[in-house]
Amino acid sequence: METRELSYFLAVAEELHFGRAARRLGMAQPPLSRAVQKLERRLGVRLFDRSGRGVRLTPAGEVLAVEAARILDAVAAARARTQRAGRAERRLVVALKPGGDGGLLPAVLDAYRALPGAVEVELVLCGVAERARLLRDGTADVAFLHVPYEDLTGFDSEPLLTEGSVAIMAAGHPLAGRAAVRRAELEAGPVPCWPGQHGEITDPATLMQLVALGRLVVVGPESVGPHLRRDLACVPVLDGAPTTVVLAWPEQARSRDLAAFVRTAATVAATVAATGTATGTATGTATGTATGTAAATAAATAAEAGPGGVAGAVRGGSRRE
Repeated sequence: METRELSYFLAVAEELHFGRAARRLGMAQPPLSRAVQKLERRLGVRLFDRSGRGVRLTPAGEVLAVEAARILDAVAAARARTQRAGRAERRLVVALKPGGDGGLLPAVLDAYRALPGAVEVELVLCGVAERARLLRDGTADVAFLHVPYEDLTGFDSEPLLTEGSVAIMAAGHPLAGRAAVRRAELEAGPVPCWPGQHGEITDPATLMQLVALGRLVVVGPESVGPHLRRDLACVPVLDGAPTTVVLAWPEQARSRDLAAFVRTAATVAATVAATGTATGTATGTATGTATGTAAATAAATAAEAGPGGVAGAVRGGSRRE
């Protein structure tokens, strides 16, 4: 199958109307119909049920619609990554939501910049749902994601730290003055609890505005506390699911620069965990301890980002220590 054929098929599958799909593709309807019929003959199955009541996907068409979208996204991402890799100036693009690094990023950047051959790091601050998308479409090289809230399908990842959960609520909420709460108390209250409800809302600013208005209580990682607005309260959730901050990157990536960055982040995170350094002072303490170790291991790690990809290089470095 050719990507052009898949693009034609997917347009019809999404529009469920050959005329609208043709207009969307900027072509006449007869060539589009012929292209889809040719694809059906090649596959030996019907992709659409063309009844008098309209166009519907057959079971085979439903399967191909999912696979075609995945293939076309992968092709677009491969094009973007290839073009970026061919640029004269090397750089790493790191995607994260505001406060989504668990307080580690300043120390990670300081330690990475101290490495020989470190490249420029560009930070992309974005919404909750955008981080994984930027990785998948090739815009970003690596992202700070949160498990279990993120889908890591198609990514390799390195866990950095695990946090407890907090409930973010309006300062006037009845539970705002409590030392701690449980999930059952939040769910029994009159205010909806996110992410259990309104999961379609992913923009942090929108979430916080709804919280401030008393329309929502958000349960999230404890590292968001220092970044809250003054009209919000943050209360620990005793039985909240722990959140693991991970660095994620596309499977089988082989960038030496990326391998060095991930290995440095893992070293800094391990140092912070071992010394008990608070996230607010991670830069001062972790960098001094971690830079020497990172400099020694990341150079070797980067040189090894070959057949096993970045994941193999990073974990191989961990085993050597």
